[in-house]
Amino acid sequence: METSDHIKDILNSVPEQPGCYLMKDQAGKVIYIGKAINLRHRVRSYFHASAQKNPRTSQLVSKIRDIEWFIVNSELEALILEMNLIKEYQPFFNVQLKDDKRYPYIKIHWADPFPRVSITRKVEKDGSRYYGPYINVWAVNQTMDLLRKIFPYLTCNRTITGEDQRACLYYDIQLCTAPCIGRISQEDYREMIKELGAFLNGRTDNIIKRLEVEMQQASADLKYERAAQLRDTLDAIQRIVEEQRIISTKFTDSDVIALADLDNDACIQVFFIRGGKLTGREYFLVENIDKTADQDLLAEVIKQFYDQAPTIPPEILLPREIEEAKIINQWLKSQRGGKKVELIVPRRGEKKKLVAMAAENAASMLTALKTQENSERERAEGALTDLQSQLNLNAPPLRIECYDISNTQGTALVGSMVVFLDGRPEKAHYRQFNIRTVQGPDDYASMDEVLRRRLQRLVLSNEERDKPGRKPDPSFSALPDLILVDGGKGQLNRAIKVLAEFDLLDTIPVAGLAKRYEEVFLPGEEYPVSFDKNSPGLHLLQRSRDEAHRFAITAHRKRRSKKGLESSLEKIPGIGPSRRQELLKKFHTIQNIRDASLEELSQTPKITLKIAQSIKKHLE
Repeated sequence: METSDHIKDILNSVPEQPGCYLMKDQAGKVIYIGKAINLRHRVRSYFHASAQKNPRTSQLVSKIRDIEWFIVNSELEALILEMNLIKEYQPFFNVQLKDDKRYPYIKIHWADPFPRVSITRKVEKDGSRYYGPYINVWAVNQTMDLLRKIFPYLTCNRTITGEDQRACLYYDIQLCTAPCIGRISQEDYREMIKELGAFLNGRTDNIIKRLEVEMQQASADLKYERAAQLRDTLDAIQRIVEEQRIISTKFTDSDVIALADLDNDACIQVFFIRGGKLTGREYFLVENIDKTADQDLLAEVIKQFYDQAPTIPPEILLPREIEEAKIINQWLKSQRGGKKVELIVPRRGEKKKLVAMAAENAASMLTALKTQENSERERAEGALTDLQSQLNLNAPPLRIECYDISNTQGTALVGSMVVFLDGRPEKAHYRQFNIRTVQGPDDYASMDEVLRRRLQRLVLSNEERDKPGRKPDPSFSALPDLILVDGGKGQLNRAIKVLAEFDLLDTIPVAGLAKRYEEVFLPGEEYPVSFDKNSPGLHLLQRSRDEAHRFAITAHRKRRSKKGLESSLEKIPGIGPSRRQELLKKFHTIQNIRDASLEELSQTPKITLKIAQSIKKHLE
């Protein structure tokens, strides 16, 4: 492959220092990011004849039109910068973990003086401790219910001073220790939460012994009701313990990472072992992998996973050695607050069997996911072909946009746009429209506004495409292959009118789906299209309509809730639009504002102590 003079000039100017390099395509888009101890040697290596034998490298080099670099002081700095740049640009040729599951974690808000416990799907570096992930959502809720009986933790947002006049209902039903009225000291409360964390890490022996002693003492004191409660709690704990597979009592806390590949995809399986017990697992998919670089793939997985992981154990078991082991080990140690982390490739014994078990699970998961994906693709292709035939389209409608309107008695009107690509929902392209020009419950006028605004964005995107440095919104820049509106002939006629105004009526097919009889109407047709009730095409239209309806209702409820909150705040003297915004941003709900202390309110931007007193007075 011939290297251009421009690239040759760049290669001759690359410095021999540690750093990161960014490779760009003809449009100036970053397509690959890497790091090196010696930038010059590493970047030039891509253009050697030997490197071109790798199909993926050859494909990458063929697209490179420019190269930039950042110089840093050390290999560790290069590794951290590389990870940050990959997160920012998400280049096509870099390994990207695909994880849409968002499994729930149990979160202990350890940075708070009196830590609360909650469920979250988002892991943040905010001083909290996270436990999980939990694959079964029902199980995590059951665990939370049990935990609260054993460790009556806080759930409210009030500031704890220990001087409140009375506790809430949860104290009366023994689901809170009431630090708000001073029933438990901060030291004792935090010790209780520490024990809760130990329980979540699989260390249940001390807790079980303590509860058994309490149960026997309650029985000896003739407190049979309390003894029965403790017995039921012990039974519940035992059920959870039995679900956690015992690996080995000799094991330290470990994560086990293994992978399996099939075709051009890979599945990464992570086992979490705490206290010798398998407490959880998680898997990730990696698409379009380079099979000749398994070591690089494993290294990328470790970097991306532990950059976001809530905890890093002292031991990580791997199926093979990785090239960057030394620098990754150094980085993991810094991520763990300076504590030792070992990357171990077990050669024999229980640990090797455990890595093999993780690899077997990864292979099984990947096979199942590929089978499921192929089945979904075949169903989607069948549905799109059916729609092409039934609606008399020139081609299968690969991009379907469906629109719906939601309102309550004409208030907080919201329109939704959902997008199906290749027969499957593409949530990144969903958009909501707060209706601006319509007063009262007029769904026809609202649909008119939504479609008009969407097509105006299409025109604007086409104009931006020709301007240097401007990136059009992909949600609006693509031309739909089919527009579907929720409703019969009335809504369809509105859509036809708007498309005609933009001179797109002959370009974009449009249909209306009336819910009452599930009838599909087309422009100029008096009668609806005759779909069989089991038609895959009709099922796809119904699914699109239902998704648009769900998305519209969700957006409408949020807007209505916000309007209700704003309305309540409007009645308070001294609270104008800017102060309302600050209160909404910080507290989200009226109840949170009502529960907040004067100190919390007065710490809100633009809220003085006097205004905070006024808020408390009007919300009592």
